[in-house]
Amino acid sequence: MAFLKHKGRTLCYRLLGDSTKPLLILAHPLGMTQGVWDDMLPALLDKFRVLTWDLPGHGTSAAWPEASDQITPEDLAQEALTLAATASAEHFHFVGTSIGGVIGQQLISQHSEQLLSATLTNTGAVIGTPEAWNTRSANVLELGLSAMAVDIVPRWFGPAACEQQPALVEGWRVIMGRGDDRSYALLCELLGRTDFREQLSGHQVPLRLIAGADDVATPPETLQALAQCSGAPEPLILEQVGHVPSVECPDRFSRILMDHLA
Repeated sequence: MAFLKHKGRTLCYRLLGDSTKPLLILAHPLGMTQGVWDDMLPALLDKFRVLTWDLPGHGTSAAWPEASDQITPEDLAQEALTLAATASAEHFHFVGTSIGGVIGQQLISQHSEQLLSATLTNTGAVIGTPEAWNTRSANVLELGLSAMAVDIVPRWFGPAACEQQPALVEGWRVIMGRGDDRSYALLCELLGRTDFREQLSGHQVPLRLIAGADDVATPPETLQALAQCSGAPEPLILEQVGHVPSVECPDRFSRILMDHLA
């Protein structure tokens, strides 16, 4: 684990593996941390140098500055680009889940020349509705993440993962509850404003989309709509998987990713 100052705020990141291998940057979902990738690292490090980081107010990254009342997809993309520069990589592969996939869409639309490939999972050009995200933002600021996690975290995982790992939901409730309320709320508002439907055509980035059959937050049809507006092939739909394949089926996800990037 390492730390970096970016625009006056501290980012927590991990840079692992052989510096001669291609760089692979991984971006985690809203409410989680870079720990979502841990079970995939042994397989990925065989072929790649891997960089993960915590989003604003998540994990061990600092909260979003009080002087700023908005976070944009470009703000988050610039974190990824700054970290790539720290790794001395002009080009990199990118994998993002949920809001991590939104970061990937920003990179495709504005910084495609630096992408060797992009794999986006459980995300969408539009996710949910502005009303729903603004309501969640207000509720988080009023009630706090610890209280909100009780209802939010169970939606992340499909029945199969919860049956196989009985403590999974409770563990992630604890992690989400430790996040920064305001940063999370601002990221909710970001998702409410985000619409990439007119920004992804014409790119040359090899793009793979992955959906979870049991994902209630970004169901397969959300990824199918993203495929249509981005020119990507139809999404791969993972059976018995919810919103976080890196946690629910890390071995399967690793094999899929390695085959695609090969």
